[in-house]
Amino acid sequence: MTMTADRTDVSAAACLFRSLAEPARLAILRHLALGEHRVVDLTAHLGLAQSTVSGHLACLRDCGLVDVRPAGRASWYSLAHPELMDLLGSAERLLEATGDAVTLCPTHAGDGR
Repeated sequence: MTMTADRTDVSAAACLFRSLAEPARLAILRHLALGEHRVVDLTAHLGLAQSTVSGHLACLRDCGLVDVRPAGRASWYSLAHPELMDLLGSAERLLEATGDAVTLCPTHAGDGR
């Protein structure tokens, strides 16, 4: 396998992880793991502006991670793939095992890459 083929094989995963690299999106996903929420519910829970929550939900929806169900004038958001929480749980266990190594990494710490 060539280097180009290797990059292609991992590019979708890299895109997925970039979509999860924003703390607000992770917080939204955690709340959606509890059940359906409206934007107004998420803004109250997270203390974020409506436009911020809406923008993050649009990103998550475009990535196929969140579904939306219209109900009258409201829209209810839910996880499109509840198994995503397994991935996030694995990430939390890995972070526990590595301690501060990831947050102290001089290459990527805090840059959202």
